[in-house]
Amino acid sequence: MALTGVPALTSSAWAATLKDGRWCNPARGRFPAGGHYGAPRGPYPHAGQDVTNSTGTAVYAAAAGTVVRRGTGVLSGRTGNGLVIAHGGGRYTYYGHLSAFRIPLNAKVAAGQRIADMGATGHVTGPHLHFETHSGGLGATVNPVSYLAARGVDLGGGWPAISPGAVGATVKAVQYLITRRGTTLVADGTYGSVSVNAVKKFQSSRGLVADGQVGPKTWPSLVYSLQRGSSGAHVRALQVALNKHSAGLAVDGDFGAVTNSAVRAYQAVNRLVVDGQAGPKSWEALVG
Repeated sequence: MALTGVPALTSSAWAATLKDGRWCNPARGRFPAGGHYGAPRGPYPHAGQDVTNSTGTAVYAAAAGTVVRRGTGVLSGRTGNGLVIAHGGGRYTYYGHLSAFRIPLNAKVAAGQRIADMGATGHVTGPHLHFETHSGGLGATVNPVSYLAARGVDLGGGWPAISPGAVGATVKAVQYLITRRGTTLVADGTYGSVSVNAVKKFQSSRGLVADGQVGPKTWPSLVYSLQRGSSGAHVRALQVALNKHSAGLAVDGDFGAVTNSAVRAYQAVNRLVVDGQAGPKSWEALVG
């Protein structure tokens, strides 16, 4: 299927790494027994990875693209209400068992944008997201866990990995957090040499491997626990991360009533503790 207006997810400029910030976790939850890629499903193996959580849990676009299918039975199988997003270059993602749609057919979506709610439509034993990755054309499924892991995303819900050359909102969050740590950076969303060197300096100061990759070892040292009344560049980082997930905040560095409401709303739809505090668990979900 030829598509126009869909950003390619790889190019010569970013050929050095797939951990380029263009992919993110589509939903929070746990992996149920037997819900893995390739598990027996009658005459055909399971084509995706199941992620179990409550009905209404937020489902996000795993990468930027265009919604090319939306409805019931949009792919063969028993996964009820579903969406297919085309990402260009023969790459597609599929989201099944949805209880509600948040975007229309043909919509262009950004990575991390809320697109649907988890549900139990189709043939299920309980609410969950059925998530598929297709590479090389629609129908050419690959293991979603390893596919996302190669792109710095832990589908199981851990911290992501962002490598030099990455772009996007998560890079802006890193730049604001590094600014709060004492080295002022332009938050342009491009993880170039200046930002990479600043991260390496920060990693060295914390006794971490100074490789410039913002991964599971670096994130916990980089983020702050924030609450209403906080202000500064670290709050801007939080607001950028919330906006990646459709919060629509002004990035003003003020953790006031509006940001507090956005944090609580995000925590609620991702089944986190709803306390309005941006602690490690909320950060891990937001940047993942």
